[in-house]
Amino acid sequence: MKQIAKAIISVMKEVKGMEKNSTVGKGTMAAYDGTKDQDVKETFNNALSSNGLAMIPIEINEKTRVDRWQEEQTWNGKTSIKQKQSIFTKVVTKYLLLHESGESIEVAGYGQGIDSQDKGAGKATTYAMKNALLYTFLTPVGKIDDTETTHSNAIDTPKDDKKWLTESQLNATLKASVEQATTVLTTFKMKKEYRQQIVTKFNLK
Repeated sequence: MKQIAKAIISVMKEVKGMEKNSTVGKGTMAAYDGTKDQDVKETFNNALSSNGLAMIPIEINEKTRVDRWQEEQTWNGKTSIKQKQSIFTKVVTKYLLLHESGESIEVAGYGQGIDSQDKGAGKATTYAMKNALLYTFLTPVGKIDDTETTHSNAIDTPKDDKKWLTESQLNATLKASVEQATTVLTTFKMKKEYRQQIVTKFNLK
C-alpha cells in the first residue's frame, strides 16, 4: 500500500484547506456558512488526478422518511387548507479510492438531505461525498471547524409547536381516511395509546 499512501499524503499537502464561501439556507433562522460542492469537487479533482488517484462510489445505503401535514393559508381574505410535506433522506456511502498502481482502499461517507419534493436524495449523496473527501484528507474548512466554535449548550433547542391530540379528535381520525390519519400522526403530539390506535386501525408502520 506504499503507492496509495504516498499519493494520499501528497494530496493532503496540496489541499491545505478550503474556505466557507457560501451561505446555506440564506434568509432563514437556520442559515449557516458552508463550502460549495462545486469548489470541493474541482479542488479534489485536480489534486487526486495529478497524484494518480480516483474516487468511485461503490455502495449507497439510504433511508427516507416522509412527513405530511396541513397548514391554513389566507389570501385575499380567503382561508384554505394546503397539504405540505417534507422528505428527509439519509445515506451511508462507500467509495473506492483507487490508485493508478492498482492499490485501493474503501472510504466511508454519511449525508443527510431534506426537501419538499424529490431533491432530498441528491442533497444527501452530495453531502456524503463532500464530507468523505474533506475527512479522508483531513482538510480544514474555514478558520476553525464548526464543532470547535460552538458548544452544544449554546445551541437553542427547536421549539415544538405541535398541539396535543384530544379524545374527540382521535375519534374523528379513526373514522377518517388513511391519508388524513397519516397527516394527524405527523401534525399532532399524542398519547402513546392514541398513536397505537391510529396505527393499528389503518395498518400503518
